[in-house]
Amino acid sequence: MIRLTINNLLEILYKNKTYDFIEEELKLVKESHQFLKEFSSKNLVYGVNTGFGPMVKYKISNENQIQLQYNLIRSHSSGMGNKFNRQEVKAIMILRLHTFLQGKSGVSIPLIETLLSFINHGVYPNIYEHGGVGASGDLVQLAHLSLGIIGEGKGVNINGDEKDISDILVELDLKPHNLLLRDGLAMINGTSCMTALSAINIINSRLLLNWGIKISAMMLEIFSSYDDYISIELNNVKKHYGQNEVASRIRSILKDSKLIKHRYVDNNTNFQEFYSVRCTPQILGPILDTIDFAEKVVENEINSADDNPIIDAKQKKIVHGGNFHGDYISLEMDKLKIAITKLTILVERQLNLLLNSDSNKILPPSLNDNEPGLNYGMQGVQFTATSTTAENQMLSNPMSIHSITCNNDNQDVVSMGTNSAIITKKVIENAFQVMSIQLVAAVRSLAILKKESKACQETKVIFNAVNKIINDHSNDDTVFSEKLKSVEEYLRKI
Repeated sequence: MIRLTINNLLEILYKNKTYDFIEEELKLVKESHQFLKEFSSKNLVYGVNTGFGPMVKYKISNENQIQLQYNLIRSHSSGMGNKFNRQEVKAIMILRLHTFLQGKSGVSIPLIETLLSFINHGVYPNIYEHGGVGASGDLVQLAHLSLGIIGEGKGVNINGDEKDISDILVELDLKPHNLLLRDGLAMINGTSCMTALSAINIINSRLLLNWGIKISAMMLEIFSSYDDYISIELNNVKKHYGQNEVASRIRSILKDSKLIKHRYVDNNTNFQEFYSVRCTPQILGPILDTIDFAEKVVENEINSADDNPIIDAKQKKIVHGGNFHGDYISLEMDKLKIAITKLTILVERQLNLLLNSDSNKILPPSLNDNEPGLNYGMQGVQFTATSTTAENQMLSNPMSIHSITCNNDNQDVVSMGTNSAIITKKVIENAFQVMSIQLVAAVRSLAILKKESKACQETKVIFNAVNKIINDHSNDDTVFSEKLKSVEEYLRKI
């Protein structure tokens, strides 16, 4: 089977690549479905001829087995709250399809074909944030996806227009799927929602980290810092990949800078800068390592069979268990949101250093290069950065430990993986906002100090791009909100 990576998913979601699979995978799906059909005609198989969860003790008659699948989807379509955006829904559909193509779920070929047609034609069923506890998979979220697959509920088309799914299918000359055997259970009984959200979180976390590295390099230039902090000699004696990689990237960015000083060669008014400037490899390095490990775990989940039961047609076995449990995802998203919160703290402290003239000694208060008392520079935006950072600190409390028993105590230890992924998404969104403010402050600082001409090429590119966005060539007070939104869009480009 072709391994699907987060980088592959990035290409599909943001670069218009197509999701590819091989004919051999369809053969495995057919064999799995046929074996399940034959085996369940003579034996009890969970979710095929039994009830679900605590109602597993009830046997389902042959004539009601298809209705059972429809009842499952409709009864679990109980989500509330915000709806996932189109990219998130597309990612969820791709990951569910990818799971099925392993041939371990016993689904029908028509279900594969319907999922693929939804992906290729841009049909996005409405899926809601609130509902899943992340233990028997993303039951509620995936039920809403399944509702769309059978032609019910609402969704949006490729243009973003919300309509009844049935109307969207008619417009595209597509047919809803008619459920077979255990198609309904297979659709909702997995971790594809939390895993898709986590994959997107990792994509955006890497983007944030890359910007954090670039802005930290700018900070070194603003203060004409010594190169000790990013030197090979200093960082190589700390045996962590992340720290050394971050230091290496900053050295590469600053290789053509005329602002960085060499200790005992050049004079510098600051013998050692604040930690938010000189400790960036030691702060950003662990964040990089956290993202790297989370990516490995999430990619393993993407390429796993995550439902129940597992159909092994080659061994002629059906095995029951709990591969739908989401603790791998939940724990990684908890760690990731802590790491991104730490990045937000660093960015906010760098901002504070630029705005606090008593600390930086080289810039006017609040970067107000006009009349003190009458004008206020960037004083107001610091409140936004501070409050948003504080929200991230609160949100970074772990979700994975908040297990609550449900489902008649059948689900007595749950992962809350979907909640963890959703909260991590919010933390990432907040981090982009704080970083937008910090980037504007860094650009303004370079302009006030008239250092941009001596900065490295990377800084010059960023300086010119941000100046063009904010279009602020005066020292007068300005309304920042819309400008900051535009800078955030600039930061979020993949």
